[in-house]
Amino acid sequence: MKKALIAAAALAALTSAAHAQDTLRVGTEGAYAPWNFVNDSGELAGYEIDLANALCEHTGMTCEIVQNDWDSIIPNLVAGNYDVIMAGMSITDERLETINFTQDYFPVDPSKYIVTAGTEVDFDNMSGMRIGVQGNTIQAAFVEENFADGNTVVSFATFDQSIADLAAGNVDVVLADGSSLEPVVENSGGALEFVGEDVAVGGGVGGGVRKEDTELLATLDEALTALKADGTVDALRAEWFDGVEAAYTE
Repeated sequence: MKKALIAAAALAALTSAAHAQDTLRVGTEGAYAPWNFVNDSGELAGYEIDLANALCEHTGMTCEIVQNDWDSIIPNLVAGNYDVIMAGMSITDERLETINFTQDYFPVDPSKYIVTAGTEVDFDNMSGMRIGVQGNTIQAAFVEENFADGNTVVSFATFDQSIADLAAGNVDVVLADGSSLEPVVENSGGALEFVGEDVAVGGGVGGGVRKEDTELLATLDEALTALKADGTVDALRAEWFDGVEAAYTE
């Protein structure tokens, strides 16, 4: 009986390993256009969804996209609920203490400040302002470090909530990735505008993997290198982000 149990366990392990090689489970937020979002048909779409499918096609794996709230996206990766995070996540030293990252698939994306039109912000002597950020982001850390004293930092679960509260007058200014804010300003009919200077925080955006998954990391890096070289990554960036220049091909 003991030998039978050991044999069964070994078979299960082999089956699991084969499954891990055949399927890539991609964790994404689904609430951060144009990186990843739920479209009008109720399907996940965006730059990272298309890129994930391109990675799977290159490696011969089947993509399984898993939607997960931003706040728990790293803990659920570590817990094994998916294999890689593709969710507009910047590569930072703090995150590298917990997980590893692939090479970047989007260069450093400067953060920008957005306000309702006509709102003045004195960044040198900011006081009494309500500053909106999405929680557990590089922007949240930046604001806490630089503007928490004398101001109120309002943390939101999603990017869309921060924009809605700005439009409603519940916060005075929002700091977020410029690539996500640009279409918001463009489509606001002049109601929203950028202020201040861009903020360079964090590294480029990459895929997060568990520390122990070194083989998967190498596979994804090889695939990204190939997809950069053949122009796929820059083509997808151009499709989903207005005005971006080629970053990975000449």
